[in-house]
Amino acid sequence: MSSFEITGGKQLKGDIKPQGAKNEALQVLCSVLLTDEEVSIRKVPDIQDVNKLIDILKGLGVKIKKTGFEAYSFKADDVNLEYLKTGEFKEKGASLRGSIMILGPLLARFGKAYLPHPGGDKIGRRRLDTHFYGLQKLGAKFDFDPKEKFYKVDASGLKGTYMLLDEASVTGTANIVMAATMAKGRTTIFNAACEPYVLQLCKLLTKMGARIYGIGSNLLTIDGVGKLKGATHEMMADMIEVGSFIGMAAMTQSEITIKDVNPASLGLIPEVFRRLGITIEEKENDLFIPEQETYEVETFMDGSIMTVADAPWPGFTPDLISIVLVVATQAKGSVLIHQKMFESRLFFVDKLIDMGAQIILCDPHRATVIGLDRKFPLRGIEMVSPDIRAGVALLIAALSAEGKSTIYNIDQIDRGYQHIDERLRKIGAEIVRK
Repeated sequence: MSSFEITGGKQLKGDIKPQGAKNEALQVLCSVLLTDEEVSIRKVPDIQDVNKLIDILKGLGVKIKKTGFEAYSFKADDVNLEYLKTGEFKEKGASLRGSIMILGPLLARFGKAYLPHPGGDKIGRRRLDTHFYGLQKLGAKFDFDPKEKFYKVDASGLKGTYMLLDEASVTGTANIVMAATMAKGRTTIFNAACEPYVLQLCKLLTKMGARIYGIGSNLLTIDGVGKLKGATHEMMADMIEVGSFIGMAAMTQSEITIKDVNPASLGLIPEVFRRLGITIEEKENDLFIPEQETYEVETFMDGSIMTVADAPWPGFTPDLISIVLVVATQAKGSVLIHQKMFESRLFFVDKLIDMGAQIILCDPHRATVIGLDRKFPLRGIEMVSPDIRAGVALLIAALSAEGKSTIYNIDQIDRGYQHIDERLRKIGAEIVRK
């Protein structure tokens, strides 16, 4: 089992650039299946989940060329759907939750698809209902083999329709939009997810010739077209990495500039960290985090404890709840963390408690963090990364802790963070991969 060995308590300094957005990549890479023409994509992150998806596209017969640093071209002019029935695909697809994103494009273009039950983080129940509901509304028919955990989907005649989603699922919305681009007639999606990832996907699809209206809102209208063409696209900076680096700077009392982030695309992320007392300065397209000896949590006007809760966009992203929780451990003041979406995502706090943090896990969704105001630094321990976001939260805790920490199962971190140890060493972190 691979591990990181971290010697904490070191101040960091310098510039760090976030990778292309992981959650966007899993959508836009699947969109290349919608056309037989070349699609060029820049800022593709070199991370496990994305590389697994690229391998699946290769297996399907997509011609893939690496055209430069973090840049690829894709041409799906000879797609082999029989690959979807192979044991190799079943194994790869089952290990990657993002594999479900091939459904919409394949159904739109070829009228059929096959899929194993997708994998991903073990952070609680993660519904696929929105994907299935939307695709079924368009006319797809699902046949599930419970023994093999394998879906066979027929969509020989997708037709546009109106649908009201019961959950503003990001990946569900993306899958439905991609399927609707080539369905006959008009599709209207109300309560669509409006995260920047969906906005980016819609921008690419529009370049490819799709007719999508209401981009950036929760009401999308798509008029189906007969064929889509090639296009060029650049991914946005990963806003989860941006938030992680803000938290890392605060915890390690470091002066860090986060480069090329497009602050306007970050929504509430900077504001939530400011509520924890962290100073964040916008400098053109960068964020500057100055060295801070302490940071104090705001309280509400009536004096009640600060609450940080996740919500669909434009609310605070659930992917940064773990980071906020760790940052709060060394703040002055207390914070109630409310993780609404996933009932197992807070179960990594036992490791933080072992490091000396004062945290009360109220229930699977809520934890109260009593800030130590740096009077009692965290101490290094051995721990295991349970998922991508908790893994990076533990990494940040280890960077700030006194002594040496070891984090095992770092494949989870590598799934979502590109060469994180190399980039952190360049700004002064003492971290070794073993």
